Amino acid sequence: MIAAWALAAAVVFARPGGAEQQPSRPAPAYTAASVVNAASHQPGALAPNTIATLYGEELSYVTRALRAEDVRDGVLPTLLAGSGVRVLVNNIPAHLYYVSPRQVNLLIPANLTPGAAELRLTVDGRAGPAVLLRLDAAAPAVFQLDGRTVLAVRVDGGELVTPDTPARPGEIVTLYATGLGQTSPPVRPGEVARSATALDPAAGFRVYLDGKEQPAANVPYAGLAPGFAGLYQVNLRVPEDLESAPELRMVAAGQWSPAGLSLPVGRR
Repeated sequence: MIAAWALAAAVVFARPGGAEQQPSRPAPAYTAASVVNAASHQPGALAPNTIATLYGEELSYVTRALRAEDVRDGVLPTLLAGSGVRVLVNNIPAHLYYVSPRQVNLLIPANLTPGAAELRLTVDGRAGPAVLLRLDAAAPAVFQLDGRTVLAVRVDGGELVTPDTPARPGEIVTLYATGLGQTSPPVRPGEVARSATALDPAAGFRVYLDGKEQPAANVPYAGLAPGFAGLYQVNLRVPEDLESAPELRMVAAGQWSPAGLSLPVGRR
């Protein structure tokens, strides 16, 4: 439960803003650089089935977050009722989590292929610019507790891992990420994962702590997070030989998650 609320705060409700419906507005304004990975907040770090955030102006006339009733047949909506906002990526509708005048959170369609991709947002028929993005096979990024610490919870009990309540050697913690790439079997676009679905082994997913690759035995699960769309979870057993705040990075399909984030680790 803690993880779900923390993730909602990080992904859905970041930078909210309000606006009243107005009949006459300029067209949406944004650039390719304002389309970022929702976990790392870095532009250009995108892949199929990655949660992305689009920043701009006049992106929506209302503020609207995803609700349980918006999810139909286990798939996120491509239009949040009452918002008029649609996002196309290579003419394929993206699924939406949140819309507001200056921010839209969306899921890059899982059925796109890596390479160049064109994104365009429309609101009530008013079209923004078509901007060119690059999609990689994976674009790993770990959700953050703050600008220096990864978001992690204990598998046993769900307690949040913080510098004040660090993980202990031998414990298993769950990390939350996006952009980890294809799963086996593949996920449908916008699909809410109903059960654990592991990453495709071909992606060569690995976790590093202070530059040291973790053995497979220390990563008992890496794949989709059940109950979410576009969200991945990685279960990590904390090894014995660690400093107090090791840098944590992930690699998938040859792409690395950003440097500079640590996992709080204490002693027994």
